[in-house]
Amino acid sequence: MRQRQMGFTLVEIAIVLVIIGLLLGGVLKGQELVNSAKVKNLANDFRNISTFVYAYQDKYRALPGDDSAATAHIGAAATVATTPAAGLANGRVNGTWNSTTVTDESVLFWQHVRLAGLATGTPTVGDLSLGDEYVPKNADGGRLGVTGEAVFTGATPWAANFYICSSNIQGRFARQLDTTVDDGNTTTGTMRVMCINECATSAAYVDLTPANDASVYTVCVGN
Repeated sequence: MRQRQMGFTLVEIAIVLVIIGLLLGGVLKGQELVNSAKVKNLANDFRNISTFVYAYQDKYRALPGDDSAATAHIGAAATVATTPAAGLANGRVNGTWNSTTVTDESVLFWQHVRLAGLATGTPTVGDLSLGDEYVPKNADGGRLGVTGEAVFTGATPWAANFYICSSNIQGRFARQLDTTVDDGNTTTGTMRVMCINECATSAAYVDLTPANDASVYTVCVGN
């Protein structure tokens, strides 16, 4: 006599589906936590760099990078900027935020805040590639930078004392960042998306939608 094949009961199938649902929920929740942590790190970059500027200015009455007395203030290891021409000690961090000129104020900004004990990292200026330890990077591996020069070249100026910019930020994180720290609109407010990939300046802001989530952008904050 043949033995009857036994299948799964409805209860067993229901239990398996519940377990699968819990596993999927856990994975999705875990990914959400990872994403939230990354956005928090990106937001902290903008806040911390602002703190570096104000702390240095409060202590030395000068801006890091723009400090003509940097060697007297933070030691002989400091380099005084020589470019852009006639920009030193003018109360503005000159040079593009992602400059590759080692004598630019925006590049030496990092050396000055590190020698002042405000930021971690090597004060020795390297080759300024993303693989170099001197170049500060965000949680997405993009470059971080500061400039006092305008980052927007469009018809309506975006006025600020200085700008902090961060590149290689995925669209989904940029949208969440703007919602977290600003007005939720990537073309207005203190935080704005400047361009896809990386740019020193932009003539138009990028209005991000969920369709842009997979692309990477440069995000700037005006202070």
